[in-house]
Amino acid sequence: MYDFDEKYCLDVFKRLLDADSTTGCYEAVQEVLCAVLDELGCDYTVLHKGGVIAAAGEGGDPLCVAAHLDDIGLMVRRINADGTLNVCSVGGLYPFYCMGENVRVYTRGGRVYTGTVCRTPNSVHVTEEELRQTPPDYRTNVCVVLDEDVKSAADVRALGVETGDVIALEPRLTVSNGYIKSRFIDDKANAAVVLTAIRAMKAAGTAPSRKTYFYFSMYEEIGHGTSWLPGDVKDMLAVDIAPTGPDQTSDEHKVSIFAKDSRYPYHWAMTNELRQTAIDCGADFAVDIFTPHYGTDADVSLAAGYDIRHAAIGPGTANSHGYERTHIDGLRSTYKLLYAYLTR
Repeated sequence: MYDFDEKYCLDVFKRLLDADSTTGCYEAVQEVLCAVLDELGCDYTVLHKGGVIAAAGEGGDPLCVAAHLDDIGLMVRRINADGTLNVCSVGGLYPFYCMGENVRVYTRGGRVYTGTVCRTPNSVHVTEEELRQTPPDYRTNVCVVLDEDVKSAADVRALGVETGDVIALEPRLTVSNGYIKSRFIDDKANAAVVLTAIRAMKAAGTAPSRKTYFYFSMYEEIGHGTSWLPGDVKDMLAVDIAPTGPDQTSDEHKVSIFAKDSRYPYHWAMTNELRQTAIDCGADFAVDIFTPHYGTDADVSLAAGYDIRHAAIGPGTANSHGYERTHIDGLRSTYKLLYAYLTR
């Protein structure tokens, strides 16, 4: 098996992270992705709604491998009288998981402003009781404060900021002792793993053992990422994070094989194929169940009515939908299982 190129994977991960891509604003990250695929010499198709599909291999029952590139984030709901921004979530971003985060506000006129997610009131020294007694809530006591001299809604509108503008959170990537900490490990780290596997096959002069579509979707976080598939797909494999927690078997050093999530059990036979492949190739793995708030692009394709087998794998990841953490071992194990399954 071709060795995992850790440096390449992390470099591509950073390139993808550097392109803000709150769901709906996919153009920048799609441009980066297409540049990477061009560097790899891959043929690909850009989808009308956003998303990219590259194809390799031939014969057999066609497989679709999916990883998504959209991020959870915020949207301007209204402009408050004091010049702060009332916001709502895009995807599953909870207020307690983004307080104090630096952001970029993308206006529909093409301007970009920086700011911070804050509580209102926001000072422990003068409003301690209010902060302690009331949980953060987007509707009532959470706002974005712009790094601009604004004191009123009119000041903000003069900047070109309006309801419906999109807000992206700073990823803050750091790697320490093998631990990778960043927002949006879900799912840009796994997209980087998939690209690393494509590069490894190219370098080895090999290809998947059957026709394979590599589908980089842009709407997974809101539930319609892979609601359309190429018509000949028979199997669907999502590569996504495996949230860790008290009831989980997932581990940041391992690849998880998903048995069930909040929507469905995964296909018994395909999941068993992945489990046996992990045993055969020596990938460090766990089988896990993810409830009550988890799903993947593979679920979306099944729900859309496609006659497919569906499965999912991914690295154990802590703090899902927050400032996430995994380990390079988890990415390595995911790569190892993915590469082995593609070429078995």
